[in-house]
Amino acid sequence: CVGMIVGVYGIGYWVAAADHRRHWPIVLVGLLGKIFGPLGFAQALIQQTLPPRFGVTILTNDLIWWVPFTMMLWDAAKHASPPPAGPVLSVRDALAAAKDQSGTSLLTLSEARPILVTLTRHSGCTFCKEMLADLAAAAPRIKAQGIGLAIVTMDPSSANLMRSHEQGLRDASWVSDPERVLYRALDLRRGTILQLFGPRVWLSGIVATLRGHFVGPLVGDGFQMPGAFVIHRGEVVKAFRHAAASDRADFAAMTCEVRASEVRA
Repeated sequence: CVGMIVGVYGIGYWVAAADHRRHWPIVLVGLLGKIFGPLGFAQALIQQTLPPRFGVTILTNDLIWWVPFTMMLWDAAKHASPPPAGPVLSVRDALAAAKDQSGTSLLTLSEARPILVTLTRHSGCTFCKEMLADLAAAAPRIKAQGIGLAIVTMDPSSANLMRSHEQGLRDASWVSDPERVLYRALDLRRGTILQLFGPRVWLSGIVATLRGHFVGPLVGDGFQMPGAFVIHRGEVVKAFRHAAASDRADFAAMTCEVRASEVRA
């Protein structure tokens, strides 16, 4: 049985080697296997069902393949997802163009009160799901300060409606921005290979996965970096731009600082 599995993987790798851009799902499956293998070994160590010396095989069978598989996926994704075109709008113009599920612009919302605008990565991203869970946990405290919530995704509006229910953020404004107009206006750029696939990102991804934030279908630009901004009267008063895809913003602290500065003023 093991021999058959190895043979199937071998045939898949042979096919992918001819054109990894076209056959990137095979490469992805291979990489996931190389990730879940060490996870299973770690669980076996905790349960004491395998001896530690068995980990030597993990080094040669799994870990060393993370780099080449990641590089192939990076190249395939970059080839399939060109950067957006068109002029970069000012923050104010981009906010005016960004309409939520009720048709109200983020600019209008920010005129009434400060709003915490969270711009996510693609919807299948582990860290995007973790970000929304963090935001949902902090939402009661943020709203108690009189600060609104807005979530910007690259998903179509219908997907945003579904996610608002799944994440318990139905009171938030959801904005669909597939062309990344607001992302570019707020200077959220496409990530580098280290920002998206560096060692710290992998380790954080494993932790997030163990917490139940599983990878899903990629909808949007997989290279897009996320960020969070407190915006009032069309101006950015607090910004958090992720240095790595796995960074986690302290949403409650961001909004507390904004309210504290308003009181001092």
